[in-house]
Amino acid sequence: MTQTPAAPVPSAIDTVSDTFVADLCAASPMTAIWLGRAEPGGQGLDDLSPDGLAALDEIVRRSLDTAERAASTDARDEISRDILTERLRLDRDKFDTGWIHAQLNVIDSPLQNVRMLFDLMPTASDEDWQAIADRMGAVPSALAGYRQSLTYAADRGRVAAQRQVTKCAQQCATYAGTASSPGYFRTLAASAEKTGTLGSVLAARAADADRAYGELGEYLTSELGARAPEKDAVGAERYALASRDFLGSAVDLAETYAWGWQEFLSIEAELKAVAERIAPGEGPAGAAAALSADARYQVHGHDALQAWMQQLSDQAIEELGRTHFDIPEPVRVLECRIAPPGGGVGAYYSGPSEDFARPGRMWFSVEPGREDFPIWREVSTVYHEGAPGHHLQVATATYQREHLNDFRRLLAGTSGHAEGWALYAERLMRELGYLGDDGALLGMLDGQLFRAARVVVDIGMHLELAIPAETGFHEGETWSPELGLEFLLTRTVSDPAHCRDEIDRYLGWPGQAPAYKVGERVWREGRAAAEGRHGAGFDLKAFHTAALAMGGMGLGTLERQLAAL
Repeated sequence: MTQTPAAPVPSAIDTVSDTFVADLCAASPMTAIWLGRAEPGGQGLDDLSPDGLAALDEIVRRSLDTAERAASTDARDEISRDILTERLRLDRDKFDTGWIHAQLNVIDSPLQNVRMLFDLMPTASDEDWQAIADRMGAVPSALAGYRQSLTYAADRGRVAAQRQVTKCAQQCATYAGTASSPGYFRTLAASAEKTGTLGSVLAARAADADRAYGELGEYLTSELGARAPEKDAVGAERYALASRDFLGSAVDLAETYAWGWQEFLSIEAELKAVAERIAPGEGPAGAAAALSADARYQVHGHDALQAWMQQLSDQAIEELGRTHFDIPEPVRVLECRIAPPGGGVGAYYSGPSEDFARPGRMWFSVEPGREDFPIWREVSTVYHEGAPGHHLQVATATYQREHLNDFRRLLAGTSGHAEGWALYAERLMRELGYLGDDGALLGMLDGQLFRAARVVVDIGMHLELAIPAETGFHEGETWSPELGLEFLLTRTVSDPAHCRDEIDRYLGWPGQAPAYKVGERVWREGRAAAEGRHGAGFDLKAFHTAALAMGGMGLGTLERQLAAL
């Protein structure tokens, strides 16, 4: 089985890859902060105007041309070229559609990314807080540039659907705050507890940043909303490009839709069997209600939820690092936090800085006012976001400084590669004996069922497909957002608030939702093929070690690389 290679001498392809990352960080302060490469004393945020987006596009095109012409010395170079050029071509093609200027959705657009950037900045010293104040000072100009791009796109007939505009305006209102409920930046500044000049600067910059989000919300409501189409579905052409973005390869959408139904119905049958053991005769909903009412599966309060997540995550890293994975010391640190208000409900992960001074973090975004949490749902969530899921994958790649170029370590990941691994990791934990409790198992199966539902609902709604026979749900009707929500509420046992957020997410982020199951399919099939090739000599730990050491990539490249392990 392939082992981690010795540290290579940087090749021409490595140099192109490293230069692209450096050029991108120079042009995008937000990327630099995300990666932990921000220069001390840096004050700006990204230029989100049409001119700023054009400058980033120029970097992409220049780097693509150089990468395509660079000399290759070995198979490793060809892999690196394949990984880099696939992403650069995708970025070029996205820019050419004109939709890059219209980015607006409820989960991953400049609106959220500007705010979330501040979750990543250190807060240990006065110098850290001065850096935060300086970046706060750039929020108004960044959001003003963003408005320019949204208007530029709208003038060319490209506007997000009304649903996204309305929901994003609500997010802006939450970030901006009110007289009785301080906004995100005022709350952040107050948490510093600074007096004197620094305290005054923080307060003033925070007020300006909150006000800028309020103005963005007003723009969305009063100007962009009037130009936004009612229809949520993006159609086959836009969906195919979006799917390629998240998967790193093109897939047969009709075959994937049919396969998603097969997966859903298979997992649903197993979930019903487990539910019957928990609450005989009550069905999955009854089993979920019984577990949620059981004190053994409850924590109360945000602090208790955070502490439970941290304990389970620490335990998984410690135990897996002794037995099934080689986990370097910096990768063994994962912080669990409750996310600031304003985002969607659910968990997400942010990676470490490349020097690991900022560790990887698992965030849990909770419904406003909620204090009781049924943790039977969340055991597999911790494994998905932490170890052996996102954290182990992302942080392991980041750690491979001696073996991978900067692009492969830091920026080459796709949703299919990452979310596919995280979903595979949930099944792996069951295989390793970590989900023997029926409550935790029902939670894992519901998560798997939900991800299968995403395949059929996301493709179905955006392509406006018919619901097939023998599915037991509005057979023959055409998918709509209303049917999508009904399907999640009646055919899964996921939290209703989460289901409602999910429909908004799918409709504004087409192509991302199926990436979980489609990516998991590649990981599972790749492992099964390796087991077949090696027979009794198959070493699961060695397979995982080699696979994670390759860094991020699209699913097309991943299929080819797993076939060589």
